[in-house]
Amino acid sequence: MNAHLPLTLPALIRQAAARFPQRPAIVDETYRISYAELLARSQQVARALIARGIQSGDRVAVWAPNIHEWILAACGVHAAGAVLVPLNTRMKGAEAADILARSGTRLLFCIGTFLDHYYPELLREHRPATLEVIVVLRGEVRPGVCSARDLSWDEFLQGGDAVDTASVLVREVGLSGESTADLMFTSGTTGRPKGVMAAHAPTIRAFREWTRVVGLEEGDHYLIVNPFFHAFGYKAGWVAAFIAGATVYPEQVFDAEKVLARIERDRINFLPGPPTLFLSMLAHPRLDSFDISSLRATVTGAATVPPILIGRMRNDLGIARVTTAYGLTECGGCATICDPQDSVDTVAGTCGRALPGTEVRCVDELGQAVAPGRAGEVCLRGYHVMQGYFEDPKATAEAIDAEGWLHTGDVGVMDERGYLRITDRLKDMFIVGGFNCYPAEIERMLVEHPAIAQVAVVGIPEERMGEVGCACVVLKPDSTLSEEALISWARSRMANYKVPRRMLQFDAFPLNASNKVLKRELLQSVLARLAGAAGVP
Repeated sequence: MNAHLPLTLPALIRQAAARFPQRPAIVDETYRISYAELLARSQQVARALIARGIQSGDRVAVWAPNIHEWILAACGVHAAGAVLVPLNTRMKGAEAADILARSGTRLLFCIGTFLDHYYPELLREHRPATLEVIVVLRGEVRPGVCSARDLSWDEFLQGGDAVDTASVLVREVGLSGESTADLMFTSGTTGRPKGVMAAHAPTIRAFREWTRVVGLEEGDHYLIVNPFFHAFGYKAGWVAAFIAGATVYPEQVFDAEKVLARIERDRINFLPGPPTLFLSMLAHPRLDSFDISSLRATVTGAATVPPILIGRMRNDLGIARVTTAYGLTECGGCATICDPQDSVDTVAGTCGRALPGTEVRCVDELGQAVAPGRAGEVCLRGYHVMQGYFEDPKATAEAIDAEGWLHTGDVGVMDERGYLRITDRLKDMFIVGGFNCYPAEIERMLVEHPAIAQVAVVGIPEERMGEVGCACVVLKPDSTLSEEALISWARSRMANYKVPRRMLQFDAFPLNASNKVLKRELLQSVLARLAGAAGVP
């Protein structure tokens, strides 16, 4: 951890390969890749990308679950000087195509079959003209679904044989710490995901500090359940592991029994995740039959964390270092973090203090800092604030003010110690099982239903997922629509976590003077109706 801090992600891989050449970098079930092999394989991917005509700054996407090929593809994208575009595996074809088109992605690394879907087929009717090639990471390239230009992973890699390693070095030398490393699309209140541009050096600096605080150490076995398409699985995931010199154990889908067995078999030391992950482990009927004594450290967050959970993670799961953090894609995924030595109440009730080099404050409606203990909008300033939204200067200017403060839209309270507590969500956002859901984005898709005249989505409490969506609809005249029919229709068009679990019909919505839906009033009406239907007085 005392080694010189590299400025780019390809330089980080080179440094790790020099420091830990024979240590496993990735163990994907029975497949093992050493750090020396990680460097060689990522160079091979970069050569193949160059052979396909990918230029520095071009966008290359990855749409796959947590597998070793995801990491190899991403490292190769960076080594070729290109920009990584991670895609959420829960997206439907139209959602993924929208991001591919707006980012101008030329090449897509895509899983074959995952969760009973052949992913290239999801794009068949939506494939943008700008997408030249799909590389199928696992499985066959199906004729009639894929184009004649599409390739298997092995065919793609073979194409790089004609390009020498010197060409990759030229691309790497052309990078600086401020070169854009990735373009991560995050949903927003405008109803369409926005592309957040992040540079190489800020990611490395922030997550070197993160590894120090959370206790991720050289030689650790790091089980990554958090998806690689999210900053929690990508930057706080395998990037952090490579900074520390740890070994990455990818997990495609969370299953409590499988994860407990893997902790025992692979002697996992480090396992972050949302509270639902640990609640599921604690609720497993045979928890005591697994030897999980190797588990030493974790980071949780993404939802309210009850103090009793922190206590049980320490006592029942035996995790000595438990901490929580706060961040958003626009600041690289982490802005504040608790110290694992903090009290249970502090770890559960706050998001910790600002990372070194980061300023955090809460401000009033005039942008003035409020006193400790008073609520205000959370604003961040520092080296890892995004470069901006991709091709959207207006949205960038709205998010980052003239003094460099990123306005998060979250409401929080800072105490006298500098610890932040989030008290409200980004406008109307709600969190389903650790995934952020933005009503405007969901509403934009639901309003396409032929029976719906108006729709408003609110988050309602739900025991297992924390919150779920409720679609409030005003139907067109002479139209009918059942809750079951709407849910079925929505499931075919959007990621599962976005699909509303309830539907209520309204004659009209409460509106303000600007004819905007008063979401808080609507939510109160929804909760009252649901309570009445359940017979709650």
